[in-house]
Amino acid sequence: MAVSSPDATDKLHQASPLVNGVHKNHEEFDPSAPPPFKVADIRAAIPSHCWVKNPWRSLSYVLRDILVISALVAIAVIFKTSSWVWPIYWVAQGTMFWAIFVLGHDCGHGSFSDNPNLNSVVGHILHSSILVPYHGWRISHRTHHQNHGHVENDESWVPLNEKTYKTLDAPTKLLRFKVPFPLFAYPLYLWQRSPGKSGSHFNPYSDMFTPNERHYIVTSTLCWALMVANLAFLSTIIGPTLLFNLYGIPYLIFVMWLDFVTYLHHHGHEQKLPWYRGKEWSYLRGGLTTVDRDYGIFNNIHHDIGTHVIHHLFPQIPHYHLIEATMAAKSVLGDYYREPKKSGWIPVHLIDNLVKSIKQDHYVSDAGDVVYYQTDYRMLGKKME
Repeated sequence: MAVSSPDATDKLHQASPLVNGVHKNHEEFDPSAPPPFKVADIRAAIPSHCWVKNPWRSLSYVLRDILVISALVAIAVIFKTSSWVWPIYWVAQGTMFWAIFVLGHDCGHGSFSDNPNLNSVVGHILHSSILVPYHGWRISHRTHHQNHGHVENDESWVPLNEKTYKTLDAPTKLLRFKVPFPLFAYPLYLWQRSPGKSGSHFNPYSDMFTPNERHYIVTSTLCWALMVANLAFLSTIIGPTLLFNLYGIPYLIFVMWLDFVTYLHHHGHEQKLPWYRGKEWSYLRGGLTTVDRDYGIFNNIHHDIGTHVIHHLFPQIPHYHLIEATMAAKSVLGDYYREPKKSGWIPVHLIDNLVKSIKQDHYVSDAGDVVYYQTDYRMLGKKME
Protein backbone atom coordinates (compact mmCIF):
# COMPACT_ATOMS: atom_id res chain seq x y z
CA MET A 1 0.00 0.00 0.00
CA ALA A 2 1.37 3.40 -0.94
CA VAL A 3 2.22 5.74 1.92
CA SER A 4 1.73 9.47 1.45
CA SER A 5 4.78 11.65 1.90
CA PRO A 6 4.64 14.41 4.54
CA ASP A 7 4.16 17.01 1.80
CA ALA A 8 1.33 15.02 0.28
CA THR A 9 -0.28 14.60 3.71
CA ASP A 10 -0.02 18.34 4.36
CA LYS A 11 -1.69 19.09 1.02
CA LEU A 12 -4.41 16.59 1.82
CA HIS A 13 -5.03 18.28 5.18
CA GLN A 14 -5.07 21.70 3.57
CA ALA A 15 -7.68 20.50 1.11
CA SER A 16 -9.89 18.88 3.75
CA PRO A 17 -11.96 20.88 6.23
CA LEU A 18 -10.92 21.15 9.89
CA VAL A 19 -13.81 20.07 12.13
CA ASN A 20 -13.32 20.27 15.90
CA GLY A 21 -9.61 19.66 15.60
CA VAL A 22 -9.58 16.95 12.92
CA HIS A 23 -9.22 17.15 9.14
CA LYS A 24 -12.15 15.43 7.45
CA ASN A 25 -11.13 13.47 4.38
CA HIS A 26 -14.21 11.84 2.94
CA GLU A 27 -12.18 9.07 1.31
CA GLU A 28 -10.95 7.82 4.69
CA PHE A 29 -12.92 5.65 7.10
CA ASP A 30 -14.78 7.85 9.56
CA PRO A 31 -14.54 6.31 13.06
CA SER A 32 -17.30 8.62 14.31
CA ALA A 33 -19.87 7.26 11.85
CA PRO A 34 -22.63 5.27 13.60
CA PRO A 35 -21.72 1.57 13.22
CA PRO A 36 -23.95 -0.69 11.12
CA PHE A 37 -24.08 -3.30 13.92
CA LYS A 38 -25.27 -3.49 17.51
CA VAL A 39 -23.73 -4.68 20.76
CA ALA A 40 -25.86 -7.81 20.46
CA ASP A 41 -24.27 -8.62 17.08
CA ILE A 42 -20.80 -8.55 18.62
CA ARG A 43 -21.94 -10.59 21.58
CA ALA A 44 -23.44 -13.24 19.29
CA ALA A 45 -20.12 -13.63 17.45
CA ILE A 46 -18.22 -14.48 20.63
CA PRO A 47 -18.15 -18.20 21.55
CA SER A 48 -20.26 -19.02 24.60
CA HIS A 49 -17.36 -20.54 26.54
CA CYS A 50 -15.58 -17.17 26.50
CA TRP A 51 -18.09 -15.93 29.06
CA VAL A 52 -17.41 -18.76 31.52
CA LYS A 53 -15.45 -17.73 34.64
CA ASN A 54 -13.30 -20.39 36.24
CA PRO A 55 -12.40 -19.29 39.80
CA TRP A 56 -9.69 -21.94 40.10
CA ARG A 57 -8.04 -20.75 36.94
CA SER A 58 -8.30 -17.16 38.14
CA LEU A 59 -6.78 -18.09 41.49
CA SER A 60 -3.95 -19.88 39.70
CA TYR A 61 -2.91 -16.57 38.15
CA VAL A 62 -2.96 -14.96 41.59
CA LEU A 63 -0.76 -17.76 42.94
CA ARG A 64 1.60 -17.43 39.97
CA ASP A 65 2.03 -13.72 40.48
CA ILE A 66 2.50 -13.98 44.25
CA LEU A 67 5.15 -16.66 43.79
CA VAL A 68 7.02 -14.49 41.29
CA ILE A 69 6.79 -11.45 43.59
CA SER A 70 8.04 -13.51 46.54
CA ALA A 71 10.92 -14.95 44.51
CA LEU A 72 11.96 -11.49 43.37
CA VAL A 73 12.00 -10.23 46.97
CA ALA A 74 14.09 -13.21 48.07
CA ILE A 75 16.62 -12.68 45.27
CA ALA A 76 16.86 -8.95 46.00
CA VAL A 77 17.43 -9.54 49.72
CA ILE A 78 20.04 -12.24 49.13
CA PHE A 79 21.97 -10.13 46.62
CA LYS A 80 21.17 -6.70 48.09
CA THR A 81 24.84 -5.70 48.19
CA SER A 82 25.16 -6.19 44.42
CA SER A 83 24.31 -2.90 42.72
CA TRP A 84 23.35 -4.56 39.44
CA VAL A 85 20.51 -6.45 41.10
CA TRP A 86 18.42 -3.44 42.09
CA PRO A 87 17.58 -1.89 38.67
CA ILE A 88 16.51 -5.31 37.38
CA TYR A 89 14.50 -5.96 40.52
CA TRP A 90 12.77 -2.57 40.41
CA VAL A 91 11.54 -3.01 36.85
CA ALA A 92 10.56 -6.67 37.31
CA GLN A 93 8.77 -6.13 40.61
CA GLY A 94 7.02 -2.96 39.47
CA THR A 95 5.75 -4.91 36.47
CA MET A 96 4.47 -7.64 38.79
CA PHE A 97 2.70 -5.05 40.94
CA TRP A 98 0.96 -3.96 37.74
CA ALA A 99 0.08 -7.59 36.99
CA ILE A 100 -1.66 -8.08 40.34
CA PHE A 101 -3.47 -4.79 39.84
CA VAL A 102 -4.96 -6.26 36.65
CA LEU A 103 -6.15 -9.33 38.56
CA GLY A 104 -7.72 -7.09 41.21
CA HIS A 105 -9.27 -5.14 38.33
CA ASP A 106 -10.87 -8.41 37.15
CA CYS A 107 -12.29 -8.86 40.65
CA GLY A 108 -13.80 -5.40 40.42
CA HIS A 109 -15.51 -6.28 37.15
CA GLY A 110 -16.76 -9.62 38.41
CA SER A 111 -14.83 -11.39 35.65
CA PHE A 112 -12.63 -13.12 38.23
CA SER A 113 -15.47 -15.39 39.38
CA ASP A 114 -19.24 -15.50 39.80
CA ASN A 115 -18.81 -15.33 43.57
CA PRO A 116 -18.97 -11.67 44.72
CA ASN A 117 -17.50 -12.52 48.13
CA LEU A 118 -14.47 -14.20 46.55
CA ASN A 119 -14.06 -11.25 44.20
CA SER A 120 -14.19 -8.80 47.10
CA VAL A 121 -11.74 -10.69 49.32
CA VAL A 122 -9.18 -11.28 46.56
CA GLY A 123 -9.66 -7.76 45.18
CA HIS A 124 -9.03 -6.19 48.59
CA ILE A 125 -5.91 -8.29 49.20
CA LEU A 126 -4.40 -7.56 45.79
CA HIS A 127 -5.28 -3.89 45.54
CA SER A 128 -4.57 -2.97 49.16
CA SER A 129 -1.13 -4.54 48.82
CA ILE A 130 -0.29 -1.94 46.16
CA LEU A 131 -2.08 0.95 47.90
CA VAL A 132 -5.22 0.99 45.77
CA PRO A 133 -8.58 1.41 47.60
CA TYR A 134 -10.43 -1.51 46.07
CA HIS A 135 -14.07 -0.43 46.28
CA GLY A 136 -13.34 3.24 45.67
CA TRP A 137 -11.49 2.37 42.49
CA ARG A 138 -13.98 -0.38 41.53
CA ILE A 139 -16.93 2.00 41.60
CA SER A 140 -15.20 4.84 39.72
CA HIS A 141 -13.89 2.34 37.16
CA ARG A 142 -17.41 1.02 36.70
CA THR A 143 -18.45 4.61 35.93
CA HIS A 144 -15.64 4.76 33.37
CA HIS A 145 -16.90 1.64 31.58
CA GLN A 146 -20.52 2.78 31.65
CA ASN A 147 -19.60 6.14 30.10
CA HIS A 148 -16.52 5.41 28.00
CA GLY A 149 -15.93 7.97 25.30
CA HIS A 150 -18.26 10.57 26.84
CA VAL A 151 -16.61 13.98 27.27
CA GLU A 152 -18.28 14.91 30.55
CA ASN A 153 -19.31 11.59 32.09
CA ASP A 154 -16.26 9.41 31.48
CA GLU A 155 -13.97 8.93 34.46
CA SER A 156 -10.53 7.84 33.26
CA TRP A 157 -8.23 10.27 31.37
CA VAL A 158 -11.23 12.44 30.53
CA PRO A 159 -10.51 15.17 27.95
CA LEU A 160 -10.68 18.73 29.22
CA ASN A 161 -13.11 21.03 27.50
CA GLU A 162 -11.62 24.29 26.25
CA LYS A 163 -13.17 26.38 29.03
CA THR A 164 -11.67 24.18 31.76
CA TYR A 165 -8.35 23.94 29.96
CA LYS A 166 -8.01 27.73 29.92
CA THR A 167 -8.44 27.86 33.70
CA LEU A 168 -5.42 25.61 34.34
CA ASP A 169 -2.36 27.24 35.80
CA ALA A 170 1.12 26.63 34.39
CA PRO A 171 2.16 23.97 36.98
CA THR A 172 -1.01 21.94 36.32
CA LYS A 173 -0.44 22.08 32.56
CA LEU A 174 3.16 20.98 33.09
CA LEU A 175 2.10 18.01 35.20
CA ARG A 176 -0.59 16.94 32.73
CA PHE A 177 1.07 17.63 29.39
CA LYS A 178 4.81 17.17 29.89
CA VAL A 179 6.28 13.67 29.89
CA PRO A 180 7.13 12.00 32.26
CA PHE A 181 4.91 13.79 34.80
CA PRO A 182 1.57 12.32 33.56
CA LEU A 183 3.01 8.85 34.20
CA PHE A 184 2.88 9.55 37.92
CA ALA A 185 -0.70 10.87 37.96
CA TYR A 186 -2.49 7.86 39.43
CA PRO A 187 -1.95 8.47 43.18
CA LEU A 188 -3.04 12.09 42.73
CA TYR A 189 -6.09 10.91 40.78
CA LEU A 190 -7.05 8.60 43.65
CA TRP A 191 -6.92 11.51 46.08
CA GLN A 192 -8.63 14.24 44.03
CA ARG A 193 -9.61 12.91 40.58
CA SER A 194 -8.95 14.84 37.37
CA PRO A 195 -9.09 18.61 36.72
CA GLY A 196 -12.70 19.73 36.46
CA LYS A 197 -13.90 16.91 38.74
CA SER A 198 -14.06 16.76 42.51
CA GLY A 199 -13.99 14.02 45.12
CA SER A 200 -11.68 11.36 46.48
CA HIS A 201 -11.61 7.59 46.19
CA PHE A 202 -10.99 7.47 49.94
CA ASN A 203 -13.91 9.65 51.00
CA PRO A 204 -17.26 7.82 51.38
CA TYR A 205 -19.08 11.15 50.96
CA SER A 206 -17.52 11.94 47.56
CA ASP A 207 -20.03 12.59 44.81
CA MET A 208 -18.68 9.54 42.98
CA PHE A 209 -20.52 7.31 45.43
CA THR A 210 -24.17 6.85 46.37
CA PRO A 211 -25.22 6.72 50.04
CA ASN A 212 -25.65 2.94 49.93
CA GLU A 213 -22.05 2.57 48.67
CA ARG A 214 -20.45 4.48 51.53
CA HIS A 215 -19.81 1.42 53.68
CA TYR A 216 -17.83 -0.10 50.80
CA ILE A 217 -15.57 2.97 50.71
CA VAL A 218 -15.04 2.86 54.47
CA THR A 219 -13.96 -0.77 54.21
CA SER A 220 -11.52 -0.15 51.36
CA THR A 221 -10.05 2.97 52.97
CA LEU A 222 -9.47 1.02 56.21
CA CYS A 223 -7.75 -1.76 54.26
CA TRP A 224 -5.58 0.82 52.52
CA ALA A 225 -4.69 2.44 55.86
CA LEU A 226 -3.83 -0.96 57.31
CA MET A 227 -1.40 -1.55 54.46
CA VAL A 228 0.22 1.84 55.08
CA ALA A 229 0.56 0.96 58.76
CA ASN A 230 2.11 -2.40 57.87
CA LEU A 231 4.65 -0.67 55.63
CA ALA A 232 5.48 1.82 58.37
CA PHE A 233 5.98 -1.02 60.87
CA LEU A 234 8.09 -2.96 58.38
CA SER A 235 10.36 0.05 57.90
CA THR A 236 11.20 -0.08 61.61
CA ILE A 237 12.34 -3.68 61.18
CA ILE A 238 14.29 -3.64 57.91
CA GLY A 239 14.95 0.09 57.68
CA PRO A 240 13.39 2.71 55.40
CA THR A 241 16.14 2.43 52.75
CA LEU A 242 15.65 -1.29 52.17
CA LEU A 243 11.88 -0.88 52.24
CA PHE A 244 12.10 1.90 49.65
CA ASN A 245 14.18 -0.36 47.41
CA LEU A 246 11.95 -3.39 47.92
CA TYR A 247 8.59 -1.64 47.75
CA GLY A 248 8.81 2.11 47.10
CA ILE A 249 10.55 2.14 43.73
CA PRO A 250 8.56 -0.87 42.39
CA TYR A 251 5.41 1.00 43.43
CA LEU A 252 6.48 3.96 41.28
CA ILE A 253 7.20 1.59 38.35
CA PHE A 254 3.72 0.11 38.83
CA VAL A 255 2.17 3.60 38.73
CA MET A 256 4.04 4.33 35.50
CA TRP A 257 2.76 1.09 33.97
CA LEU A 258 -0.80 1.88 35.01
CA ASP A 259 -0.79 5.42 33.60
CA PHE A 260 1.08 4.33 30.46
CA VAL A 261 -1.36 1.53 29.65
CA THR A 262 -4.61 3.21 30.62
CA TYR A 263 -3.71 6.36 28.68
CA LEU A 264 -2.79 4.50 25.50
CA HIS A 265 -6.00 2.49 25.53
CA HIS A 266 -7.94 5.73 25.02
CA HIS A 267 -5.44 8.05 23.33
CA GLY A 268 -2.59 8.22 20.89
CA HIS A 269 -3.94 6.29 17.93
CA GLU A 270 -2.47 7.25 14.55
CA GLN A 271 -5.92 8.42 13.42
CA LYS A 272 -7.70 10.86 15.71
CA LEU A 273 -10.64 9.22 17.43
CA PRO A 274 -13.86 10.96 18.47
CA TRP A 275 -15.32 11.81 21.86
CA TYR A 276 -19.06 12.21 22.25
CA ARG A 277 -21.72 14.19 24.04
CA GLY A 278 -25.49 14.20 24.27
CA LYS A 279 -27.51 12.25 21.76
CA GLU A 280 -24.44 11.23 19.74
CA TRP A 281 -23.01 9.16 22.59
CA SER A 282 -23.95 5.53 23.02
CA TYR A 283 -22.35 2.67 24.92
CA LEU A 284 -21.33 1.05 21.64
CA ARG A 285 -19.91 4.15 19.96
CA GLY A 286 -17.99 5.05 23.10
CA GLY A 287 -16.55 1.56 23.40
CA LEU A 288 -15.40 1.60 19.78
CA THR A 289 -13.10 4.56 20.52
CA THR A 290 -10.91 2.36 22.73
CA VAL A 291 -7.67 0.98 21.29
CA ASP A 292 -6.00 -2.42 21.49
CA ARG A 293 -2.23 -2.44 22.09
CA ASP A 294 0.49 -5.05 21.75
CA TYR A 295 2.94 -5.05 24.67
CA GLY A 296 5.31 -7.74 23.44
CA ILE A 297 6.63 -10.02 26.20
CA PHE A 298 4.44 -8.21 28.72
CA ASN A 299 1.14 -9.35 27.17
CA ASN A 300 1.04 -12.56 29.15
CA ILE A 301 2.67 -11.06 32.24
CA HIS A 302 -0.04 -8.44 32.65
CA HIS A 303 -2.85 -10.78 31.68
CA ASP A 304 -3.58 -9.57 28.14
CA ILE A 305 -5.00 -6.23 29.25
CA GLY A 306 -3.94 -4.91 25.84
CA THR A 307 -7.01 -6.59 24.30
CA HIS A 308 -9.01 -3.60 25.41
CA VAL A 309 -11.85 -3.06 22.94
CA ILE A 310 -13.71 -6.26 23.78
CA HIS A 311 -12.86 -5.81 27.44
CA HIS A 312 -14.52 -2.39 27.39
CA LEU A 313 -17.64 -3.61 25.66
CA PHE A 314 -17.88 -6.81 27.70
CA PRO A 315 -15.96 -6.45 30.98
CA GLN A 316 -17.55 -9.67 32.24
CA ILE A 317 -15.27 -11.75 29.98
CA PRO A 318 -12.30 -13.21 31.92
CA HIS A 319 -8.91 -11.97 30.78
CA TYR A 320 -7.87 -15.44 29.62
CA HIS A 321 -10.64 -15.43 26.99
CA LEU A 322 -10.15 -11.90 25.68
CA ILE A 323 -7.86 -12.80 22.77
CA GLU A 324 -10.20 -15.48 21.47
CA ALA A 325 -13.22 -13.21 21.94
CA THR A 326 -11.48 -10.41 20.05
CA MET A 327 -10.58 -12.68 17.14
CA ALA A 328 -14.19 -13.83 16.91
CA ALA A 329 -15.57 -10.28 17.04
CA LYS A 330 -13.34 -8.85 14.29
CA SER A 331 -15.64 -10.03 11.52
CA VAL A 332 -18.45 -7.92 13.00
CA LEU A 333 -16.34 -4.90 13.96
CA GLY A 334 -14.70 -4.47 10.55
CA ASP A 335 -12.96 -1.09 10.23
CA TYR A 336 -14.11 -0.13 13.71
CA TYR A 337 -11.48 -2.48 15.07
CA ARG A 338 -8.00 -1.01 14.79
CA GLU A 339 -5.40 -3.78 14.61
CA PRO A 340 -2.62 -3.01 17.10
CA LYS A 341 0.84 -2.47 15.72
CA LYS A 342 2.92 -5.59 16.28
CA SER A 343 5.45 -5.11 19.03
CA GLY A 344 8.93 -6.45 19.45
CA TRP A 345 9.87 -8.01 22.77
CA ILE A 346 9.76 -4.58 24.41
CA PRO A 347 6.94 -2.22 23.31
CA VAL A 348 9.20 0.78 22.71
CA HIS A 349 7.08 1.77 19.70
CA LEU A 350 4.34 2.88 22.10
CA ILE A 351 6.54 5.55 23.66
CA ASP A 352 6.19 7.62 20.49
CA ASN A 353 2.39 7.27 20.58
CA LEU A 354 2.36 8.39 24.21
CA VAL A 355 4.67 11.38 23.78
CA LYS A 356 2.94 12.66 20.64
CA SER A 357 -0.50 12.39 22.16
CA ILE A 358 0.36 14.05 25.46
CA LYS A 359 2.14 16.81 23.56
CA GLN A 360 -0.71 17.47 21.11
CA ASP A 361 -4.00 16.34 22.69
CA HIS A 362 -4.83 19.21 25.03
CA TYR A 363 -8.57 19.90 24.99
CA VAL A 364 -11.83 19.43 23.12
CA SER A 365 -14.32 22.05 22.01
CA ASP A 366 -16.94 23.27 24.47
CA ALA A 367 -19.57 22.82 21.76
CA GLY A 368 -20.54 19.91 19.54
CA ASP A 369 -21.68 16.36 20.21
CA VAL A 370 -18.82 14.77 18.23
CA VAL A 371 -15.47 16.33 19.09
CA TYR A 372 -11.77 15.59 18.69
CA TYR A 373 -8.71 16.62 20.64
CA GLN A 374 -7.23 19.99 19.71
CA THR A 375 -3.76 21.42 20.28
CA ASP A 376 -2.78 24.54 22.16
CA TYR A 377 0.06 25.62 19.88
CA ARG A 378 0.96 28.48 22.20
CA MET A 379 1.98 25.97 24.84
CA LEU A 380 4.27 24.39 22.22
CA GLY A 381 5.78 27.78 21.45
CA LYS A 382 4.18 27.90 17.99
CA LYS A 383 1.72 30.19 16.27
CA MET A 384 -1.90 29.09 16.25
CA GLU A 385 -2.84 27.20 13.07
